[in-house]
Amino acid sequence: MSEISTPIIHHKTVQKIHLTVLQIVLTLFLITFLLPALWMVSSSLKVSTEVFAHPIVWIPERPQWNNYARIFEILPFGRFMWNTVVITGLAVLGTVISSVLVGYSFARLNWPGKNFFFGLMISTMFLPEIVTLIPRFMIFRELKWIDTFYPLIVPHWFAVNAVYIFLVNQFLRGLPIELEEAALIDGANRFQILTQIILPLSKPVIASITVFALLQHYNAFIEPLIFLRSMDNWTMALGIRALNDTNVQNWELVFAAGTMMVAPVLLLFIFAQRYFVQGIALTGFGGR
Repeated sequence: MSEISTPIIHHKTVQKIHLTVLQIVLTLFLITFLLPALWMVSSSLKVSTEVFAHPIVWIPERPQWNNYARIFEILPFGRFMWNTVVITGLAVLGTVISSVLVGYSFARLNWPGKNFFFGLMISTMFLPEIVTLIPRFMIFRELKWIDTFYPLIVPHWFAVNAVYIFLVNQFLRGLPIELEEAALIDGANRFQILTQIILPLSKPVIASITVFALLQHYNAFIEPLIFLRSMDNWTMALGIRALNDTNVQNWELVFAAGTMMVAPVLLLFIFAQRYFVQGIALTGFGGR
């Protein structure tokens, strides 16, 4: 009996050692990724002489909470925050709605040229977005949209991101087609099927593309820089750059503004993490 139990005990011991080593490695990676963020938050509460002090000052001797208030005194940062919320909210809403509609069309409907247009859409994933920046600027200038929110919102209501459409398409292909066939037999139309069957089942992938789109639009810098001219229309990303462009380098204010910009996205990801992970696992990227 002891001869049989000895290999089992040895195997369990080896498993525990491997698990412990894995946990230690993952913890080290976590610390590596968290250190810059912790340093940013810490630096947002420092005086200017402590920001780049050597050795690093992790805990300020006298936390300067007024650094956050000073941001609003130097620049209309409240206005920048509101502009960012409006642009991001409307752009994300348009992205989700258009991606779901187009993804559903590719996954479930049969229409002439569907495979060709799906391949054409996939090919746009390999086209750098910066390549289309000048043509877009010329179009928006003719439309007199420069220095307005329209260039940052309107295009995203027309399914311009192939990645999100592909994610929706892959997710919907994994749903049983029998659900829709039964609904059609019961007299439901395509709109009812989409709203009452497909959307409730698609919460994971919708949450995923919502988080992806939010990060894309919330952190956008190049497009607001090109299309927004007046300070009243600036976003938070442009406001942080403006803090860094002043004659006096107030790095503690830059880090305070960066902390304010990161915090909402971090909280959103914490609350939507379950749906986000499910969406990735159930799409083509999860091996389905």
